[in-house]
Amino acid sequence: MKINRRAQQRTVEIVSNKKVGAYHHMIFAVGDMALHALPGNFVAISVGGPGSAMVLRRAFAIYRTHDRGNYGGTLELVVAPHGQGSKWLSALPMHATVDMVGPLGTNFGIPTEPVNALLVGGGYGSAPLFGLAELLKDGGSRVDMVLGASSAGKIYAPLEGKRAVNSMTITTDDGSAGTKGQVVSVLPGLIERHNVDIIYSCGPMAMLAAIQGIATQTGIMHQCAVEESMACGIGVCMTCVVPLRDEAGVIKMSRSCIDGPVMDGANVIWNSGGKIPAGTYGAPNV
Repeated sequence: MKINRRAQQRTVEIVSNKKVGAYHHMIFAVGDMALHALPGNFVAISVGGPGSAMVLRRAFAIYRTHDRGNYGGTLELVVAPHGQGSKWLSALPMHATVDMVGPLGTNFGIPTEPVNALLVGGGYGSAPLFGLAELLKDGGSRVDMVLGASSAGKIYAPLEGKRAVNSMTITTDDGSAGTKGQVVSVLPGLIERHNVDIIYSCGPMAMLAAIQGIATQTGIMHQCAVEESMACGIGVCMTCVVPLRDEAGVIKMSRSCIDGPVMDGANVIWNSGGKIPAGTYGAPNV
């Protein structure tokens, strides 16, 4: 199996932990792990400390990596302190250490020739798109970005994103920044204006499903990083499955930590409602 072939488990040190709006921007000294991480990959971190009842690791999308500097290789995460695990992690001080496994999962595909790319992110789920934007720009592609959230305070690093792309569009549900509404409302106009060849997206599943609807209507390729709870991160526990149509057209319950998180949006069965779709391989006939 090619997935996770470069993954490693190691104790890593926190070298920076800064609160940025509603989130925490954290930097870890990870050594040569940084050499193998690509946009779309994630890491799984043991949380709570040795005596904690939180036995399951927490998965975090990689924001950016650097393979040199004062600490050698570093890896950056954007952490939203929502649950117990993420609150514990974001409260750790500099020089604290955590047990990390990574890089894990599939990454975004980078075109071999310049393209017109549209990157769409929702909330802190947009984090992997910043490193992706830099890679695409380095390859000569035009990169336009849309960031959306419920309010202005939940848009992560809009100024940094603006520096990395040709154009930045912001949407908020309450109208406190940019265009009032959700990201899908601005996509048709941007697709036409910039002659978009491919859409890359990260964010809530409902947002990804809506983006795929637009991609299907316009005939544009859509790569998305799905958001499913990952208890192990390495394909053992089967808690993160999503219905996915393979190359032969067969629907299978696929693990988003192994077959994803980056998937071809056209192959995901978005309207399953959390149930196993009829005709799924291996499912009983009911």
